[in-house]
Amino acid sequence: MKDKHIIAIDGPVGSGKSTVARRVAEMLGYTHLDSGAMYRAVGLKALREGVPLDSAERLAQIAESARIDLVPQDGKLRVLLDGEDVTEAIRAPEVSHAASVVAVVPGVRHPMVDEQRRAGAQGGVVMEGRDIGSVVFPDADLKIFLDASPEVRAARRQREYEEKGEPMEFEKVLAEVHARDRRDREREMSPLVRAPDAVVVDNTAMDAEETARVIVLLAREGRTKSVTSG
Repeated sequence: MKDKHIIAIDGPVGSGKSTVARRVAEMLGYTHLDSGAMYRAVGLKALREGVPLDSAERLAQIAESARIDLVPQDGKLRVLLDGEDVTEAIRAPEVSHAASVVAVVPGVRHPMVDEQRRAGAQGGVVMEGRDIGSVVFPDADLKIFLDASPEVRAARRQREYEEKGEPMEFEKVLAEVHARDRRDREREMSPLVRAPDAVVVDNTAMDAEETARVIVLLAREGRTKSVTSG
């Protein structure tokens, strides 16, 4: 691959997309763009303004009017909503749920996809989400479908909740992961699918650093075969 291309990383909840994409970007000197953060920001604004999550028209208005900026700072990606840093706020469980709901609304997705394409048009980006390789950047230079077993993904989510001071029973988290998988894969608009030319990287037995190094190797060597952790 040549320099300054587009790397698309898709995968289900708990696969480590954000952490891995951020590390890949650091290693390659690229910009990390978290598409999911944009939908979370829309979800947060909808909750704050009391907009019903079943009101497609009002959610579309929220998405059109919201100013969402993804700003790299001190090695992390800060999310600004209308000028306010909401990086932590968008990770709350209720916001995660809202994001998964608003993300299937055409009037929300269209402006978000347009913004994502604009942000990555010049290349030199690592963008992650659930439809980056299949919809947002179907011509990306490298497409990764990151996956892991449901149990491992649930354990990762459980640790995230614990780190935020919101402990949750493993079985409940696992059920949440299965429910999210169904919702993401069965939604009518931009479902979670592996792009035909995406490289599958199974990181069930790999940590984020190992996973990132595998993807960087693929990027530098232009390989197109699947990688599993055994």
